[in-house]
Amino acid sequence: MLKRISITQLRMGMYIHQFDGSWLDHSFWKAGFVLKSPSDYQRLRQSNLTDLWIDLNKGLDLAPDSPAPAPAPAPLVKPAAPRRVERSEEIQRALKLCAHSKQAVMAMFQEVRMGQAIELAQVDDLVHNLSASLLRHPDVLISLARLKTADDYTYMHSVAVCALMVAVARQLQLPATQVHQAGVAGLLHDIGKLTIPDSILNKPEKLSADEFERIKLHPAAGGAILRQNPHLDALVLDVCLHHHEKIDGSGYPHRLAGEQISLFAQMGAVCDVYDAVTSTRPYNRGWDPAEALQRMSGWTGHFAPRVLQALVKSVGIYPVGSLVRLHSGQLAVVLEQNPDSLLMPRVKVFFSTRSGMPLPQRVIDLSRHQGKERIVGREDPQDWDFKQLDRLWSESPA
Repeated sequence: MLKRISITQLRMGMYIHQFDGSWLDHSFWKAGFVLKSPSDYQRLRQSNLTDLWIDLNKGLDLAPDSPAPAPAPAPLVKPAAPRRVERSEEIQRALKLCAHSKQAVMAMFQEVRMGQAIELAQVDDLVHNLSASLLRHPDVLISLARLKTADDYTYMHSVAVCALMVAVARQLQLPATQVHQAGVAGLLHDIGKLTIPDSILNKPEKLSADEFERIKLHPAAGGAILRQNPHLDALVLDVCLHHHEKIDGSGYPHRLAGEQISLFAQMGAVCDVYDAVTSTRPYNRGWDPAEALQRMSGWTGHFAPRVLQALVKSVGIYPVGSLVRLHSGQLAVVLEQNPDSLLMPRVKVFFSTRSGMPLPQRVIDLSRHQGKERIVGREDPQDWDFKQLDRLWSESPA
């Protein structure tokens, strides 16, 4: 028997059946457990939840002296699509979403390690929230997810590729159901790395030939894990198996070529590589986003041109966080894309190349300065040794 109770009526020994509130109101990956841990009890009491559902057949009821619970509310109407919001507003929400998503993926991967099945309802919920952030503001989540540490990489890479897959799917104008499945595929594409020893995944130097051969087993291992869930969409399994295939047939594990590689797997390949090369790893510093797109565009035979172009349109020719030189000789960091022109984003000016001195920081919308100011090229941040470049765009108000 299910009962809806106030969070103030919670007590140890209750079976938590379902949380009654937003996914971001608490820090739990999922419900469905007996409340035995004092730390879990404190986390729930200190969360933003007001109500939850308990199962009396699996755990304790209310204390005898507790007031009667409030009546169950009427069924909720499906919420409307998220409205577009300002960048500064979404940054705070997306920071919280990134942190929660990382914890959720860590918990999911740990359960898989212990032999438990992937709970698709929880995966769908996570993808829905990541997708909603992209609708509120298309640049913020993708950019923040790139700021992972080397220790976070395994988990945040899954979150970042999920967001990129959703963005690329929308750019390709795929149906809503396929956009969602693209997100699920991005979230689960590297689940086979659970079978690879951490000593290889986190090795601080280049892998040996034997270690790389071991890494190449992770798509097939991931496929074996995903096949245990018969309700998983076949497109998700395909991305897991084939996101390392290349158009010229030189990829792995099956050396597929051209149209043998599905559209979804082509998307997975582009999104996986873009996030990998722009992320700091144990053995390598991440590339500047604009540099990554430039290099990837030159890899003949690696990516499907149509899909790579969709990625460029999604993140911009000068993605958020790119260091650019303006016609005036000033350096700026890209803050936000202009949906009408990939060449005229909003930027934050902060340094003069002519004087070699910092400038008072100011935001310029280049689309409103046509004929007066423009980007003349990208700059390599390592050439300038700017220590706080990421903070200039990730913590500034829009």
